[in-house]
Amino acid sequence: MNKFNVKVLGCKVNAYEAESIASLLEEKGYERGNAEESDITVVFTCAVTNTAAQKSRQMLHRAKRNHPNGVVVLAGCYSQMDQSQLMDADILVGTENKTKIPEYIETFLKTHEKKSYVKEMDAIPFEDMKVPSFSKQTRAYLKIEDGCNQFCSYCIIPYARGRERSMDPGRVIENAKLLAQEHAEIVLSGIHTGRYGKEYGLSLSDIIARMLKEVEDVRIRISSIEITEIDDQFIHLLKTEPRIANHLHIPLQSGSDTILSAMHRPYNTEEYYAKIGMIRKEIPNISISTDLIVGFPGESEELFQQTYTFLRKCNFSFLHVFPFSARNGTVAATMDGQIEESLKKARVRTCLALSEELFKDYQKRFLDKELEVIIEQHKEGKSIGYSAEYIPVAIDENLPIGTCVGVKGIEITDTYMIGEINETNGII
Repeated sequence: MNKFNVKVLGCKVNAYEAESIASLLEEKGYERGNAEESDITVVFTCAVTNTAAQKSRQMLHRAKRNHPNGVVVLAGCYSQMDQSQLMDADILVGTENKTKIPEYIETFLKTHEKKSYVKEMDAIPFEDMKVPSFSKQTRAYLKIEDGCNQFCSYCIIPYARGRERSMDPGRVIENAKLLAQEHAEIVLSGIHTGRYGKEYGLSLSDIIARMLKEVEDVRIRISSIEITEIDDQFIHLLKTEPRIANHLHIPLQSGSDTILSAMHRPYNTEEYYAKIGMIRKEIPNISISTDLIVGFPGESEELFQQTYTFLRKCNFSFLHVFPFSARNGTVAATMDGQIEESLKKARVRTCLALSEELFKDYQKRFLDKELEVIIEQHKEGKSIGYSAEYIPVAIDENLPIGTCVGVKGIEITDTYMIGEINETNGII
């Protein structure tokens, strides 16, 4: 058994951890393969919704069915939360000690004894998981924070991931330098990224400022940040440092104060709107996107219309829209006023249509303006990448993957903005 396959469900943190384990297995002499040819399957599970949990179980059963004599490892949030549903796995690993997965596999290959390594979470330390590179990607993730202290009523993650904790700042710089050797962009990621560094007396702004000084030739993007974590220092850094992507993803979840209170979110719509107004005053063309949950228990038509009106008022660049999913073990799963699935789906469609409208309007700002684009792929004779504002741009030239190029936006299509190389700046 020398071939392995890694499956990932859920967030960027899972993607980072999965890539770390893949690199450790390769160091041990294992070879990456596809699902059909690999006798070792490692699944990074997700517990954020009941659907994600179901998909985790399906991946387990599919791997056991396709390779009855193989090894199946389940790791991550769902493994931490519900071992009883995953007893068919050969190896169970929760939130802690994921870096020992190669060791656990080798033990199993000797003993053939199924084992759970899931432990109770009690002030567990940050697990430093190195990733030398993300194969075939121009964009790399770097997990600098883990855990969450917020306890939103719909979310299981604080129970699955534990309390907030951060990577040592020196290790952040070391890992970033390693990734910058092969990648044009680093996405700083975490369960609650904006809370980075509290145990070190630092802030997210502090570590970004240090990265800008010590890590060369790489764009820095923040995966997501809460509105309550954006302060004057952060806004100033974003305004004055061109290597930070001109895009913030700031979860809203609802535009109704009634629903925000029921969700246990730490702000109201007035506070949220005031803060994005501060950001746009300093950085007028910044892209601000958001997460939205529709169909939360008690969301009447009137409250949904409040959300829709607020979305228009905020004028986001685009929306990530999710129907509320009752996750077992959360407060929201037991609330009165659960919404019918058909109504949730209708509200999702309404908000996604708004997102398309908002995104086209946002892109229009950049017609005949310069965008800085990192090329990520080639398709149909075009070089395609994302601008710092997270606008997908297609250029009718064959440019090397990873190239950072200055382009002028000339046309908006349903799929991409069409750009042409700026003769003044060209390849950066």
